[in-house]
Amino acid sequence: MATILLGITGSIAAYKAADLTSQLRKLGHEVHVIMTRDAAEFIAPLTLQVLSRHPVTTDLYDEKASWHPGHIQLADSADLLVVAPATANILAKLACGLADDALSAIALACQAPMLIAPAMNGKMWIHPATQENVRRLQDRGVGFIGPEEEGMLACGYEGQGRLWPVEGIVGRIAQILSGGNE
Repeated sequence: MATILLGITGSIAAYKAADLTSQLRKLGHEVHVIMTRDAAEFIAPLTLQVLSRHPVTTDLYDEKASWHPGHIQLADSADLLVVAPATANILAKLACGLADDALSAIALACQAPMLIAPAMNGKMWIHPATQENVRRLQDRGVGFIGPEEEGMLACGYEGQGRLWPVEGIVGRIAQILSGGNE
């Protein structure tokens, strides 16, 4: 099966990454989790380490096991990079090519296809800056799934911005890995 890098950012939907990790492992995929500092405020890295059966990357400077930079090894090993949930912040970083944390650095070094599942406040999602970042990433071949059009958001608003259902993300991953449309 495939080696999937799963990037998790600081959204309340980060807890759904546990289910995503579990479902991907059940399908036989190797899952390596990369979390932003903000993601760790919503879900513990230990949870994802147990589910993925691999250490969770949270910081570029934790690499002490080898002379070879671990984040580059991860990027080189990937068949697919998935960012779920993806915040407006990570979309801006990826669109601009910033690499100031483990996830953005790995994404910049990764040559595998990328799938992004946004999750954020609806006003943040429709903001012209966010939409421009999405277009820039799509122009580079990055795939997107979601966000959902309607639903109750953690901020109390109702509308667009919820993370796409985990089963749908898993289905899109299977489609990409089988050579289908990204």
